[in-house]
Amino acid sequence: MKICVLGLEGAAPEVIFGDERLVNLRRLMDLGVYGRLQSVIPPNPVPAWMCMSTSQDPGSLGIYGFRDRAGHVYDQMGFAHSASTKALAIWDQLAREGKKSIVVGVPPNYPPRHINGISIGCFLTPDPVKNEFTHPASLKAKLTELVGEYPVDVKDFRTDRKDWLKEEIFSMSRKQWQVVRWLLAEQEWDYFQFVDIGLDRMHHGFWNYFDPQHVRFEAGNPHQNTIPEYYLWLDEQVGSVLELLDDETIVLVVSDHGAQRLDGGFAINQWLSREGLLVLNEYPKVLTAFEKLDVNWSKTKVWSEGGYYARIFFNVQGREPQGVIPPGEYEDFQNQMKARLESLEDDKGQPLNSLVFKPKEIYRNVRNVAPDLIVHFGGLYWRSIGTVGHSRIHLQENDTGPDGCNHAQYGMFILAAPNCPLGGEYEGARLLDIAPTLLDLAGYEIPESMQGRSLVAGLEKKGPGDRQDSEAEKLIHDRLAGLGYI
Repeated sequence: MKICVLGLEGAAPEVIFGDERLVNLRRLMDLGVYGRLQSVIPPNPVPAWMCMSTSQDPGSLGIYGFRDRAGHVYDQMGFAHSASTKALAIWDQLAREGKKSIVVGVPPNYPPRHINGISIGCFLTPDPVKNEFTHPASLKAKLTELVGEYPVDVKDFRTDRKDWLKEEIFSMSRKQWQVVRWLLAEQEWDYFQFVDIGLDRMHHGFWNYFDPQHVRFEAGNPHQNTIPEYYLWLDEQVGSVLELLDDETIVLVVSDHGAQRLDGGFAINQWLSREGLLVLNEYPKVLTAFEKLDVNWSKTKVWSEGGYYARIFFNVQGREPQGVIPPGEYEDFQNQMKARLESLEDDKGQPLNSLVFKPKEIYRNVRNVAPDLIVHFGGLYWRSIGTVGHSRIHLQENDTGPDGCNHAQYGMFILAAPNCPLGGEYEGARLLDIAPTLLDLAGYEIPESMQGRSLVAGLEKKGPGDRQDSEAEKLIHDRLAGLGYI
């Protein structure tokens, strides 16, 4: 039984399940099971997509974000890449069965993974013109023949040039979905997975134009419908893919996390400096990235990486080169820092309600160099600002460019399979449950390394011809008729 996974980067369940115009997604919802999907901590594309594909948490993968410490020194941060983890992914499991896979844009996938089938790089590919981003390498020429220069991302998507950005995202998406349809129709595959990065770029570029709850929202603005327009476009693309699949194919539409408004940013390293936990030999006169600060490590206890969430690192004796926190005091210091971060207030003096996590408490294993604490400021309604030199701690502007959106803890899934015993809305699904569920439905063995559970475990699978009864047929007909499509 074939498996087709269509990943929509950051798709918000509130939009997917709330817009009746998304008729192709409604068709899948009527045929199968759907619901919110709890992401991992942090809910970031790296590591979330690999967490989904391997059914292992970030700590077990040893990947905590786009950049992780390569060792316990102060100046070694490495970018995640396709070889950052050796964990068994669903396509590796199927390769053991002699099955072929096609994996497109699933991060981190640069350099492109060598799998039993076809692999196309993700948005982390530096330059698709200069760099090899396909496996096999010969596929690059075919993609060029199909669509010209194949885009893996929109360059400089953090911009105020919103008309330009909208066109660039749609242009990228048109080419990517054209390639997706060609691969599905013309290449051999048993497992197919694609991630549409365009939706994430739309969210970050246009969420403040779309969400009435956003602090910068203005009613009647020219881009108020840009995000819904892109969701409608994606729904059409899903429909075009469904036309290429037979009735025996397992279809999953899924996001790695959700999306929500961004109320502001918290300048974490500036706060640490103000609190005497991060000591600088010289305070910068201009806005300065952390790696360019003149840090007095012999007096520094804590520093942080910025981003959509904060990774907090401690300067521990015997672990870091100039560590100052005695190992015997580590746990007490960790608890104290957790409490201090949880008690932070917003710019109006109200509780920020930040979520602070200890890696050893949320991950089954903690591999490589994990943060000492992970912080979701304001439950991810605030992002972490790593630069120093601001006039205040709470900021409206982002130090990496315009951004109206942050990641939300819950994404979404819609699963339609000919033998799936589940139907309607489902509560309690987790990102780690996806791979075991797909393997279970397709009749494959679930590796012991997978940490999630099959959503259909212990349930009797449907037999041939049971997928859609007359009542379901009528439901779909009436829904489409009411929307004017019939």
